[in-house]
Amino acid sequence: MAESLSNRFPAARLAIAMAIIGTVGAFAMESGLDPITIVFWRCVFATVFLAAWCVMRGYLPDRSLLWPRLARAALGGICMVLSWVAFFAGFRMTSIATTTIVYHIQPFFVVLIGATLLKERITPDQIIWMLGAFLGVVLASGLVGVAAPVSTIWIAGILMSLGAAMLYAVATILAKGLGEQRPEITILCQAVVGIFMLAPFANFSEHIPLASWGWLASIGILHTGIAYVLIYSAYPKLSIPVIGVLTFIYPIVAIIVDWAIYAHPLGMPQAAGMLLIAVGTLGVRLGWQFPWRRILAA
Repeated sequence: MAESLSNRFPAARLAIAMAIIGTVGAFAMESGLDPITIVFWRCVFATVFLAAWCVMRGYLPDRSLLWPRLARAALGGICMVLSWVAFFAGFRMTSIATTTIVYHIQPFFVVLIGATLLKERITPDQIIWMLGAFLGVVLASGLVGVAAPVSTIWIAGILMSLGAAMLYAVATILAKGLGEQRPEITILCQAVVGIFMLAPFANFSEHIPLASWGWLASIGILHTGIAYVLIYSAYPKLSIPVIGVLTFIYPIVAIIVDWAIYAHPLGMPQAAGMLLIAVGTLGVRLGWQFPWRRILAA
């Protein structure tokens, strides 16, 4: 009965997960801590939740786990953890909406890395979609179309967001080589890696208020544990077009949160940039062809 229920409503589960993750910026900001310390505690709480989840579901202990796969997952964990740190740093340097929009360029980094290192084929249509999306990044970044001069901190935040997207893309490519290893175990491995990576750099000297512990626990359990379980349980049961569309619930929620809580409305250039990134992402994921390409092919 439980298994049959877990197989129902995959689109709703993915939509809920994307909506949850869309609020992570507010939770990070409200915690009041620096990005490294936030990610450290994210990893701690995520480890506790995911370890319990994997044991209860019978995923652990697993004698079929191979050391080469775990090592690959750990390497991906290094990239993922650094991506989280850069992502949270971007929130403070720019805004939640801007960082989230720019971060969503990461599918194109996956394509570019695959074409460069893995010799995967890239089509002219994909190149055009990516060029349009990178134009969207320029617009979404706030570097053009604004009256006030852009500060160096803002530019650094945009670079942090792009770095976070690149690191996430690398982690995604590494995860593709893990075969049948359950994604929950991969995320658990990444969280454990994050604990050991960031422990020497996290701030343990300052008192953490009780309210901040609630935000930190939520980031680890809700935004990492529960959200990722929902995502990976839904992915196998959904088509690529549905996944591509539902993924954009994430930035939409982040934009609404940034406007409603922090009074950061999205300007017209940023909105246009978001639209270009969304269309470019769907174009690449769904293999859209331009009309002139279809005419020439005929």
